[in-house]
Amino acid sequence: MLQIDRRTFLAGSAAWLACTAAAHAFWPLKAKQGGTEIRGRVARGDAPATPGSFSHEAYAYKKLDNQRVACQVCPHRCLLSPGDRSVCRSKVNIDGTLYTLAYGNPCAVHVDPVEKKPLYHFLPGIRVFSLAAAGCNFRCLNCQNWEISQFKPDAVRHQTLFPEDAVAAALDSKSLAIAYTYSEPITFIEYMSAIGAKARPAGLKNLWISNGYINPGPLNDLCGFLDGANVNLKAFSDDVYRKLNGGRLDPVLETFKTMHANKVHFEMTNLVVPGYTDDAEMVKQMCGWILTHLGPDYPLHFLRFFPQYKLDRLAPTPVSTLTRFRELALAEGIHYVYVGNVPDHPGNHTYCHECRQLIIERKGYFLPQFHLKGSNCGFCNTRIPGVWA
Repeated sequence: MLQIDRRTFLAGSAAWLACTAAAHAFWPLKAKQGGTEIRGRVARGDAPATPGSFSHEAYAYKKLDNQRVACQVCPHRCLLSPGDRSVCRSKVNIDGTLYTLAYGNPCAVHVDPVEKKPLYHFLPGIRVFSLAAAGCNFRCLNCQNWEISQFKPDAVRHQTLFPEDAVAAALDSKSLAIAYTYSEPITFIEYMSAIGAKARPAGLKNLWISNGYINPGPLNDLCGFLDGANVNLKAFSDDVYRKLNGGRLDPVLETFKTMHANKVHFEMTNLVVPGYTDDAEMVKQMCGWILTHLGPDYPLHFLRFFPQYKLDRLAPTPVSTLTRFRELALAEGIHYVYVGNVPDHPGNHTYCHECRQLIIERKGYFLPQFHLKGSNCGFCNTRIPGVWA
């Protein structure tokens, strides 16, 4: 086993216990019951008459006639009259100005291992300061964080944590990165951008955990401070995207191409939902698109579905299906394919794509074996794609 400075220690039990202890200080806050009826691309009602403590003028919108505004952040392009809310529930038109209500008021703050995101090729073993504000621009039937993602920022319990305080808290927790995660960071892009701009000079990395449903202009701006990302490719079918998630496929594919062009390290997840995305031909087409447009080196994670939210009637994904999809993707030519949400599965480990030796062993969030020499395989010296230092 190679000796690897700080990451060896962080991979050990002492670091994980410290990480767990820190997380208890930032427990996620549950949503209050309530909400607003969604009509088309606007959520109407319950909008504040004037900006409040956690409001901030929104980023990327256009002012139109009759005090209407058009949000430009995501492909929904919500057209809002005064008093209207966006699909994500985080933006409101107040007298012809678009405000975000998700600024400085996270509803969940934790310290996590980076592997939880999941990011397997980004500084293994580090701890990550993770936060979320309420809201999402999708309506996934299987959402695992629906208590915060499917509520308005002003309808959940939250704590006050403005950008400079978030950076200070991340440093105090001994984290090496800040992750924007849990709900959908696109909906609190103003808050994320303000934190990200302060995190870089403080020596912290910025990680984006997202559904990728964002317009290219705002994404190019984000790429200016992003160090890594995990984007969920929900399905390789526009029809499934519309039925299961309330979005479309093409904008997400454009997100991958934009990050690739900006040289941002990213990994992809695909949650295998029985009856929706457990289709081998769909997976094969997805792999073909990835290889053609992105190449073989971006890690792909197949995650096991567990019954949740509006799909609680379904059974969990059979492990055999995940194993088969991993083998299919490897056979198609993707170099790094993982199985998630299945403890002790061999698909949790990293194997060199050249010599096939095990180079990173994972037991939960522990790393018993780590055979990298810098960015190279410790056995055959092949460069392993990722961020390792």
